[in-house]
Amino acid sequence: MLELTNSRTYKHIQLMKTVFIAYDQALQDYVIDALNDSNVRGYTFFEQAGGRGSRTGDPHLGSHAWPSMNSAILSVMEDEKVQPLLRRLKQLDEDNQMLGLRAFVWNVEESI
Repeated sequence: MLELTNSRTYKHIQLMKTVFIAYDQALQDYVIDALNDSNVRGYTFFEQAGGRGSRTGDPHLGSHAWPSMNSAILSVMEDEKVQPLLRRLKQLDEDNQMLGLRAFVWNVEESI
């Protein structure tokens, strides 16, 4: 992608995406493997993340009634790494439907 820096000058900009992955804690090693296999090095890990899926699955709230918990990862990566990662995560979710995994992608507008 090119960005107009003045009326006649362009500079190259690396397109970046943010991927947020929420998943049952039992999938931790598999999600990390998917990141590694997709050549995604950097991420932020949230060990305890509660929640409830919008379509199916039991709540993961860490309570007596709903003792399971989720974890989450937030990663910023080059645009071309997103689809291979999402394919791996989709397969992981399909192979473990009772556990639950969701991934969301949005654009990175700026970074330092």
